[in-house]
Amino acid sequence: MTSSTDPAPSALSPYRRIVRSEWAAMAPGMPQPLSATELVQIRGLGDRLDMDEVREVYLPLSRLLSLYARAAKALGASTSAFLHEPDTTTPFVIGIAGSVAVGKSTIARLLRELLSRWADTPRVDLVTTDGFLYPNAELARRGLMARKGFPESYDRRALLEFLTLVKSGAPELHAPIYSHLRYDIVPDAHVTIRRPDVVIVEGLNVLQPPPGSDGTSIAELFDFSIYVDADQDEIARWYVDRFMALKKGAFASPASYFNKYAELSDAEAVATALGFWNGINLPNLVENVLPTRHRATLVLTKGADHKVESVLLRKL
Repeated sequence: MTSSTDPAPSALSPYRRIVRSEWAAMAPGMPQPLSATELVQIRGLGDRLDMDEVREVYLPLSRLLSLYARAAKALGASTSAFLHEPDTTTPFVIGIAGSVAVGKSTIARLLRELLSRWADTPRVDLVTTDGFLYPNAELARRGLMARKGFPESYDRRALLEFLTLVKSGAPELHAPIYSHLRYDIVPDAHVTIRRPDVVIVEGLNVLQPPPGSDGTSIAELFDFSIYVDADQDEIARWYVDRFMALKKGAFASPASYFNKYAELSDAEAVATALGFWNGINLPNLVENVLPTRHRATLVLTKGADHKVESVLLRKL
C-alpha cells in the first residue's frame, strides 16, 4: 500500500499525507468496541460522528496511539534498566488542539474510550484546559472577559505545573473543573488523576509556544499531539449551528450564563453568534490557534460534513 507524502508530490514536507481510504486500511478487521448508545453519549452537539467515522478514522488512530504509548513505555523501562534504577516511566500524554466548534472535545472523549480498550493502556484520563481558565471574577478584574479563550485568559503557570507533575510521576493530582453552563470555574470541584497510563489534554491553545523567548511550553510535555483542522468558513457555520442548538436547549435553563439569549429570534441569534465568532473566536483562531498547527504530530483535516477527509502524520 502506498500513501501520498504531500499534497504536491515534488514538495518536501515533514508530514506524510494519508487520504481517508488509505488511513481506514491501517487497522483492518479491528472490532468496533463501542455501542450506538455509547457513541451518542460521546458525540458533542453538532458533531456528526457515526460508526463509520469511528471505524475508518478513530480506530486506526487509537491503534497508532497505542503503538506510540507502548514504545514510550518500553523506552522508559530500558532507560531505567540502563541507569540501574527502578522503572520510573510516567503517563503517556496526548495533546489535542484546534478551534472552537471543530469537534476536538468529542475526539478527546472518543479517544479516551478507545484507548482504554487497548491492553497496554487500560487507564486513560481526560483533562480539559478550560479548567485552567482564570475564574470570571479574575478575568473581569484583568479586563479579559471579552478575550476568554485567548492565551492570556488561562492560568498558564498552573497548567504547566500540573503537566510537569504528571510527567514527573506524581502519584495523585487534581485538576480544576469548568462548567460550560455557568461559563465559569466550579469552586472546590476537581478531577483526580492517579498515575494513569495515558492522559489526554484537550484545549484551544495547548500547542502554544511559551510567551517570550524563555520558559517551557506546554507542548514540550506532550508525547503526541493532534491538531483538528477545517476550513474557517465551515467552522464558522458549525459554530453558528451549535449556538442555535444551544439556544433551544441549554440556554433555556435559568442556571445558564447564556439564558439571556434564549428568547432571541432566530435572526437575532444568528447575528449574535456571528458577532461572537468574528469578534472573539476567529481572531483567536487566526492569531493563536492556527499558527500552532505545524507543531502537531498528527493533523486531522475535516470536510464540510464534519467528517475527516485526510490525515497528516509527522515523519519520524
